[in-house]
Amino acid sequence: MASVLELRHVTAGYGETVVLEDIDLTLGRGEHVSVIGRNGVGKTTLLATVMGHTTLHRGEVMLGGARLDRVPVFRRARSGLGFVPQEREIFPSLSVRENLEVAARPGPWTPERVFELFPNLKARLSNMGDQLSGGEQQMLSIARALLTNPSVLLMDEPTEGLAPLLVREVGRVIESLKAEGLSILLVEQNLPMALRVADHVHVLSRGRVVYSSSPDALWQNEEIKSRYLGL
Repeated sequence: MASVLELRHVTAGYGETVVLEDIDLTLGRGEHVSVIGRNGVGKTTLLATVMGHTTLHRGEVMLGGARLDRVPVFRRARSGLGFVPQEREIFPSLSVRENLEVAARPGPWTPERVFELFPNLKARLSNMGDQLSGGEQQMLSIARALLTNPSVLLMDEPTEGLAPLLVREVGRVIESLKAEGLSILLVEQNLPMALRVADHVHVLSRGRVVYSSSPDALWQNEEIKSRYLGL
């Protein structure tokens, strides 16, 4: 499988503080990779490093064979990285329509297509960002990222704080995107969902990848689940 995103020996953090150490990770075209681990092990920092929000001390970040590690954030987005942040970061003073319009770029993902995924958003087009529920904000965050027409979608804890029904809905959306062939790097605390949608899984601990396998192999590995996931 041809790689679309690759991290090679990446060591990164915030200023002089190192959070990630010697990370190797490959995301194939059309592949879904889940990154899991306890709180505070560097999962969010991993996605932030791909987007260029951290200090890269060593290593390379590659997208489609081109180096991104010295490229500014806005150029990474234009190169094909879509980002669904943990805090959603909806523009509260903009309407749903405007939140979508500011991100839209030409490509197969259009407003009509995202409304097929998220029918509720079409009914809320005139609502301001701060008038949406948490679940609606999450749907808007995903829809906004899709309208950038990315080659790789980065998703940081998309089910955090959502009711069980909405967790299932987010899972349905991710599975739908998988069927579309979109490459996704997912950070997620909900282990059953993270494993269900993944082709491959990495476990992080103290800023390092300590275990990599198929989802089935991880689920059957009681030692890894107990030691690094608290299960």
